[in-house]
Amino acid sequence: MPKHLPHDLLERVKNALDSAPQGLGLAELQAALRGVVSRRSLQRRLEGWVNSAAIHAVGVRRGRRYFPPGRGPIPVPIIEAGPLATAADRSTVTPPDAIPIATSSQQIQLLIRRPLADRTPIGYQRDFLERYVPNKTEYLTQTLQSHLRELGRTPDEHRPAGTYARDILNRLLIDLSWASSRLEGNTYSLLDTRELIEHGTAAPGKDAKETQMILNHKAAIELLVESAEEIGINRYTITNLHALLADNLLEESRNAGRLRATPIAIAGTTYLPTAIPQLIEELFTLLLEKAATIRDPFEQSFFLMAQLPYLQPFVDVNKRTSRLAANISLIKSNLVPLSFIDVPEKIYIEGLIGIYEFNRIELLRDVYLWAYERSAHLYKTVRDSLPEPDAFRLKYRSELVEVVGQAVREQVRPTQEEVVRLAQSMVAPEDLDHFARLALAEIAELHEGNIARFRVRPSEFKRWKDRM
Repeated sequence: MPKHLPHDLLERVKNALDSAPQGLGLAELQAALRGVVSRRSLQRRLEGWVNSAAIHAVGVRRGRRYFPPGRGPIPVPIIEAGPLATAADRSTVTPPDAIPIATSSQQIQLLIRRPLADRTPIGYQRDFLERYVPNKTEYLTQTLQSHLRELGRTPDEHRPAGTYARDILNRLLIDLSWASSRLEGNTYSLLDTRELIEHGTAAPGKDAKETQMILNHKAAIELLVESAEEIGINRYTITNLHALLADNLLEESRNAGRLRATPIAIAGTTYLPTAIPQLIEELFTLLLEKAATIRDPFEQSFFLMAQLPYLQPFVDVNKRTSRLAANISLIKSNLVPLSFIDVPEKIYIEGLIGIYEFNRIELLRDVYLWAYERSAHLYKTVRDSLPEPDAFRLKYRSELVEVVGQAVREQVRPTQEEVVRLAQSMVAPEDLDHFARLALAEIAELHEGNIARFRVRPSEFKRWKDRM
């Protein structure tokens, strides 16, 4: 560090602060000054300038942020978006390049569409999480929550968790696997995805990682739907969701389902997530504690979709994890799930960058509202066209999963006698024959793309298949 401070240091500081609408912390300001002053020297100078009103400060200790004189943080306008925003509050652009957004969201776009060199590097701001008070702070207003609830309500709201999602599972597996993968740059078409999921046939000419990504989504969605009564907003569910989505896609497989202990960078943004393992652990725990106590399923859903990618708790696959985690409360409440069908990748990423660099949720909120409208209309149409579910299969849904999975794990030959033997302690005697026929039909249709539904690992399925 130079011994003599620049004579125009205050002017340089003011210039840096002028270009930062949300102010700068000490470390961010030092980085903006490109190392012309040490941290300690800058801290002393800042305190003197604050006392003389040359600059303005808000907050204390690590949360302290600096602004030009007479200015504090630019307030985040609360403008309803999606279908409830007025015409004046929405742009006129339409898909596929963009979606209708509120004025505040357009402001965010202007900020993040500047060249990277003109945007200030920024780290994780824990105040963004800490100032959120469950059931008091609202990312989605009461009006928006009511609107979404009306859109997503189904006839199954008083039935066991996951009933509605199971009714549309075949379609949901294809749509959500394809749409979420497409947001990661996956080039599988919707038809390719259907062939892979329904028949286990990989699309020719595609990278193996793309095929793996689709299959991982399928396994993760099956976990959410088939285990809807057991899962929740907790460490077990989120880490296992990540493990399924990250399977065979990470450089080090041991990182699947584990919180990261190494630094990461995100392309296209000046945001640098925290790299301190103890802090990641602390914030991940706090994030889940807050999320778990949110009563409204849509507020809970959007909170996870915003806060998980911001923390980046895993070495990779954070956005995918957040998109599926956003469906946990919806599936458990028998609301229409969120499939992300037709969501433009560019505006979705811009919504996340708005959170990364400015802790502003409006643009991502607009994406969420628009995407949920699409999903609600789509799946209500799909559900109305489906026949009534098989009452017998519904009655023995859990037992069917258990028996099929046990048959594979125990390397059992699929015969009527063997299936009856496995099922006799779980199924009423008068139902055994019918149950066995159903189980044998499921066993006959097993392939590597659907075994997760029966909690069978790939290695177990391979051994069973080789033996058969």
